[in-house]
Amino acid sequence: MTSRTPRDSRLRLVRSRPLAAASRPAAQRASKRPAPRPPEGTPAQGELAGLARRSLAGAARLARWAGTRVRSGSQTPADAGGALTEDAVELAARTLGLTPAQVRADWDTARLAGLVEAQDGTARPGWRLRAWDRDDSAVLRGWVALFDAWSLVRQGPEGIGGAAVGEVVGAMPQVLSLLQLSAGPVPVEQLLDLLDQRVSELRSGRCEIPYGPQPEPLPEGAEQAQLAPLLDWALGALTAVGALTCADGQAALTPLGNWAVWVKLEQICVAAQSPAGNIEQSAEDMLRGCAPLRPNAARAEYRAWLAARPVGSAVHELLAAARGEDALLRGLAFDALRVVGAPAEGEVRAVLGEISLRPYALLWLAELAGADPEDAQLALTRTEATWLWVDTAAAVADHGEAQLLVRHLESALEPSIPAFLKAVQAVGHPRTVQVLVALAAAHPDPALAKAVRRAAFQVHTGGA
Repeated sequence: MTSRTPRDSRLRLVRSRPLAAASRPAAQRASKRPAPRPPEGTPAQGELAGLARRSLAGAARLARWAGTRVRSGSQTPADAGGALTEDAVELAARTLGLTPAQVRADWDTARLAGLVEAQDGTARPGWRLRAWDRDDSAVLRGWVALFDAWSLVRQGPEGIGGAAVGEVVGAMPQVLSLLQLSAGPVPVEQLLDLLDQRVSELRSGRCEIPYGPQPEPLPEGAEQAQLAPLLDWALGALTAVGALTCADGQAALTPLGNWAVWVKLEQICVAAQSPAGNIEQSAEDMLRGCAPLRPNAARAEYRAWLAARPVGSAVHELLAAARGEDALLRGLAFDALRVVGAPAEGEVRAVLGEISLRPYALLWLAELAGADPEDAQLALTRTEATWLWVDTAAAVADHGEAQLLVRHLESALEPSIPAFLKAVQAVGHPRTVQVLVALAAAHPDPALAKAVRRAAFQVHTGGA
């Protein structure tokens, strides 16, 4: 028996099944909770989408211009951050009859709404533009993506540190909730009182222990005076995205803003009422809590968790969880980032240089650009796809059943077992040995299991 050579078993290319989906209990069923109804007076979806299209008309026009250039074989250059180059700005301004400032503003809006994207120094229309005229839900998701990124629309007030700006961004959900529940204009002074109170709560919640000499306490009212320009900035940015109006010392949500805040409040309520509510958990604990859920239930949890915190800090926390040792969390983190959409693009692109995250980031970016999940695999090189296979196998070995690991073998790219083992040995994944040992233990074919064990030993000893 020891002289047998492994069969040249052919590996069938099958659609891989997510680990979380395979490990869900069969008894789990969708929630019977009836769909919530929006507040009385909320426009219908078609009317809301019409408002969003009008709000984003300039951004859509610029995106179509970029699409026309792509179809004509011309390139629209963009810098490393995704902004149009000065030459491209001048060209767009001349062609569309706009000022350069208008072009820059519309381009930033289009990027945040998923209407355009920039890759490898070239700007082009995004996937959402293709559905812009026919899919109301895609339009509303684009506007909500812009709404979520309101703090990126305008620079913070000069002379105020990033920490203070971050506190205000973190406190604004409560301000928006008050505006939504008030169902009408609210004096800005009242909003400032609430902002002051919420910022104080956030500071107290951090439980910071003062160290060293402390400054004298600020006079009464001085704290609010420091927050006033930040509130003006926040209200101005939210006005710029079309979420509210400000006039005569009062602020009120627009129909779009009112609907968006109501949706986010509903998401929070659903999560708080569900047995799997993870809204107050860290990203890592939230992802672990969502692992056994069905896809729709998991996405609802992701949406609720995201709605309860600023998008920037949420994306940062999800990527931090993805960098950990648990491969399962990597996949789930990028599932949650798919719910975030376009506002996460910049941070996702920034991790392309990290070996462990690059395959996930490339798939995420391909899907953001409109590729089907199956076609998105084409964005990976053979080495990247093999790395992803091993990483997924590590998640299966840690959290799944043995039979699931055997089934995962069927999704390998290589046409034969020897070619597969050679690719896995060469990829350099830190979990290669453990994955191969687990696969050998689980596989029912003795010859194949022996070949896999031999490969694991060679990786472990550094042999050929």
